[in-house]
Amino acid sequence: MTNRELSSEQHEKLLNELKTRFEKNMNRHTGLEWGKVQAKLEANTEKLWSLNEMEATDGEPDVVGHEKKTGEYIFFDCSAESPKGRRSVCFDREALESRKKYKPENNVIDMASAMGIELLTEEQYRELQKVGNFDRKTSSWVQTPANIRKLGGALFCDRRYDTVFVYHNGAESYYAARGFRGSLKV
Repeated sequence: MTNRELSSEQHEKLLNELKTRFEKNMNRHTGLEWGKVQAKLEANTEKLWSLNEMEATDGEPDVVGHEKKTGEYIFFDCSAESPKGRRSVCFDREALESRKKYKPENNVIDMASAMGIELLTEEQYRELQKVGNFDRKTSSWVQTPANIRKLGGALFCDRRYDTVFVYHNGAESYYAARGFRGSLKV
């Protein structure tokens, strides 16, 4: 078994968790059927592994859309707050290496890559907020335009006062209440 495969027990447990979440939150994916989503997952075991990584870091992945052209289902982290297992991380490897003292254990870009997921864009983050109220106490790093990153900054979002805000910070910063949310197409 390679490191990107789930045991049959993990496979079954994850599918059950995803199905339960899917059925409990139909407002996130109106008109979609679990059976079709499950068939797509069964045919893409590496993607199932990535969803398990999202689940293991408390992301609570769920279907938030379906691309008709490609037939792909779109999963986002739907935990109420930024996933607990992905907090206290700076933005990228360059930011991590630039810190002289008190370095965090990891960075967002490397973690997302290792998990096989993409960091949410600002637009995706705003779409997520249309199906619920997320990050009311935490914040989440989002993809950052190259010109901002080149100048040392990175973007993050949260929801306060019933409004979604986009902020900036030095890419090397990290906080216990800031993590990141991912997306995965299956």
